[in-house]
Amino acid sequence: MSYDEGFEGFGQKELAALAVDMFHRAVVHHVFWFKEVEHQMGFDRALEVMESAYEKSRGIQLKRLGKVLDFSLTDGIPDPLLNMPEEKLRELIGAIGVNWLAGDGVWFQAVELEQGMFEAKRCNDTCWAWFSPFEAWSIKRLLGLPRKAGIEGLKKALGMRMYAFINEQEIIDEGSDSILFCMNNCRVQAARKSKGMDDYPCKSAGVVEYTNFARAIDPDIKTECVGCPPDEHPDEWFCAWRFRLEAQD
Repeated sequence: MSYDEGFEGFGQKELAALAVDMFHRAVVHHVFWFKEVEHQMGFDRALEVMESAYEKSRGIQLKRLGKVLDFSLTDGIPDPLLNMPEEKLRELIGAIGVNWLAGDGVWFQAVELEQGMFEAKRCNDTCWAWFSPFEAWSIKRLLGLPRKAGIEGLKKALGMRMYAFINEQEIIDEGSDSILFCMNNCRVQAARKSKGMDDYPCKSAGVVEYTNFARAIDPDIKTECVGCPPDEHPDEWFCAWRFRLEAQD
């Protein structure tokens, strides 16, 4: 069968749907490659391999898409993004963050409907165990942070998380080696509150999430949960975490 024959019977709508579906397949294939390399070589080594693969793949894919969609690149970034008004670009980043959170919720609900709350929470916690150190790794690359970035590096990294662009958060300095991080407004919990629902008990996921994120920024940073649902908490925040840099002998 020739290339053109694969499109037989496809109109504009079907072709557009196929293009969207192929983007999804490509993303999932990327994830499967990472997970298998992680299985064979370990998580840290898989990140190193992905760094090389991602840099090469990104350049190849954007260049090819640019030829089809008629856009050029500057320093590997599509010019339409570089030329977009800053306000619109911030809006796009926010939309990406909200879509990410919505996708997380959809996955949780899909598992919950199929297998119940316990399995959904178990899958959720495990997912965060992988995503948090990956996100820390990604942010460290983006900001050029050293392997041991310290408390100042953690403060910068917390401001670049997906959550940072869609929630309201606050960092309170408690000294040169300690900060208190407060999630003052959480989209998920605020939505439940507006519906008269109890807080979602996210502490188990939060402990995994924040501990692994901080450790990936600097292995000497220790994480303490000050409060997180189902814990009681003040109106000022939904959850709070203390991060302390402990000196090593």
